[in-house]
Amino acid sequence: MKRCLDQVYPDAKAELDFTNPLELLVAVVLSAQTTDVRVNLVTPALFAKYRTAADYAGAERAELEEYLRTTGFFRAKANSLLGLGAALVERYDGEVPNKLDDLVTLPGVGRKTANVVLGNAFDVPGITVDTHFGRLVRRWGWTAEEDPVKVEHAVGELIPRKEWTMLSHRVIFHGRRVCHARKPACGACPLRKDCPSFGAGPTEFEVAAKLVKGPEKDHILELAARG
Repeated sequence: MKRCLDQVYPDAKAELDFTNPLELLVAVVLSAQTTDVRVNLVTPALFAKYRTAADYAGAERAELEEYLRTTGFFRAKANSLLGLGAALVERYDGEVPNKLDDLVTLPGVGRKTANVVLGNAFDVPGITVDTHFGRLVRRWGWTAEEDPVKVEHAVGELIPRKEWTMLSHRVIFHGRRVCHARKPACGACPLRKDCPSFGAGPTEFEVAAKLVKGPEKDHILELAARG
């Protein structure tokens, strides 16, 4: 199944736009309870205004909230960014740390966020257990665990460490494009022959094909038709 994912999504990557570790960290914090597409609409203006951890630490709350308003829960997110900026300035000279144990001490940062930052900003392998990842690996029978940390460790034992970051991207891509929560596109899924949950969604190719999303749709359907 992993080899198939590699073939289906060779160029999978974080779908948040960023140019440095701080921007990625902020973008991931903002992505809670909203879409990456929405975050990417907000961050160009935000990143132009707030370029350093000190900028966030010294931000005027009402102004910062206006930048974040359309991301949902904007007051809580503004709190996180103010606290994040202050913590980075006070503890890490304004730089984003590159260790999991340090990252998870920051306001608004859990293991999922930390692993995204480590894998994509610092090339430190990490497994990102978001809702898509957890749903899919349970559907596939890779683990029965529900707790994200236990899921992370269980899958980490199955897959070589160097593959963790790309595996995370590819599983999340598949969850967004094919293996939907309510109606997975089973009949048009390239992984269907190996999937123990085949039949959770429509099994007819033509019906399932209409459920496949994303810019890779033609590539996905071509591989599914072959297999």
